[in-house]
Amino acid sequence: MDILYLLIPFSVVLVLLILGVFGWAVNSGQLEDLSKEGERILLDEDQGT
Repeated sequence: MDILYLLIPFSVVLVLLILGVFGWAVNSGQLEDLSKEGERILLDEDQGT
């Protein structure tokens, strides 16, 4: 039962950390154009030269 006093605060901190990282990713434009990034890996890098 004493372990719950440790696990519950750790889980709350972990959830807040995950939400903070997700919020940072959304605000910094990491999730803007997902389809372009999916297509980029299929294209040759030598096409431009």
